[in-house]
Amino acid sequence: MTDMGSKDSADLLTSPLHDRHTALGAKFAAFGGWDMPLEYAGGGVLKEHAAVREGVGVFDVSHLGKARITGPGAADFVNACLTNDLGRIKPGKAQYTLCCDDATGGVVDDIIAYLYGDDHVFLIPNAANTTEVVRRLTAAAPAELTVTNEHADFAVLAVQGPRSAELLAELGLPTDHEYMSFATAELDGVTLTVCRTGYTGEHGYELVVPSADATRVWDALFGASVPARACGLASRDTLRTEMGYPLHGQDLSLDITPVQARAGWAVGWNKPAFWGRDVLTAEKAAGPRRTLWGLVATDRGIPRAHMSVLSGDRTVGEITSGTFSPTRKIGIALALLDTAAGLTEGDTVEVDVRGRRSSMTVTKPPFVQPSVK
Repeated sequence: MTDMGSKDSADLLTSPLHDRHTALGAKFAAFGGWDMPLEYAGGGVLKEHAAVREGVGVFDVSHLGKARITGPGAADFVNACLTNDLGRIKPGKAQYTLCCDDATGGVVDDIIAYLYGDDHVFLIPNAANTTEVVRRLTAAAPAELTVTNEHADFAVLAVQGPRSAELLAELGLPTDHEYMSFATAELDGVTLTVCRTGYTGEHGYELVVPSADATRVWDALFGASVPARACGLASRDTLRTEMGYPLHGQDLSLDITPVQARAGWAVGWNKPAFWGRDVLTAEKAAGPRRTLWGLVATDRGIPRAHMSVLSGDRTVGEITSGTFSPTRKIGIALALLDTAAGLTEGDTVEVDVRGRRSSMTVTKPPFVQPSVK
């Protein structure tokens, strides 16, 4: 997921569900070059957040990119470019992975890879980074492979929460497949992909739907007897922050490596090749100069991105993501802390919250216990 930015609305792309959002009184914001719903009238962040933790919420995340690599050896090619090891999974499974810069090890993007077979891989990058990911893959691909940018061809709907399976089952969609696996299904004549993935920590699914059919699927979801709430990207951000999930452009970036961001679990260290392998292996062996930690406020301070983290009179890091946790009713944050400061779990630091020092405790995310292990 990529962070929000400001841009003239006339220059922004819109989801195929834009009219549905407008009808629901959505407040829109620029996000990765798209005009996307931030929250809805009659809901707001707190109600939308609670719907996902307690029932079911539906997010339009059609701004996410879509790219396809096909041809003989497509899976091996992708495996030699992206960090995680596609050899660990079988066709029908999805995998979280990273596209890193070969020279610096910084993260170009974080991606979900859908493995269809040896000759077919489908990728979901972030909105703002899709063009760059496709450019890099195209430049490296041998002649027998085809790399296609399908960003506008598909919508993505995230159905998240403890009642998500109940909702999809009522519509005749598959729900019992394993976490990080996907299945092809039909809904009212629409062929779509149902993947057991999400960005909230709750049991949930992401539906990849042809853009032309997005409104039919959206209407079916909200026409079911299981009550669902439309949720915007603001609650998606509070949900993912409570889980400690990274946001590209803040917690991961070209300046923040997987080693620094504690994303080494998404790196196939034993693979012979992937972009950034040499520099990342060296950084892992030497130890990173900074590490991503969680912070929990012990007072009423609400941390925000780019605020300074202090230990005594020393600046020892910076907030990368910060928010008010609707579940815990306190401020929480992710922060890059200098290794040289020697901080560890349970230590106390202070955050400069608009000129006032707020006390916070260093911890390891998640900040709430997930329903998805």
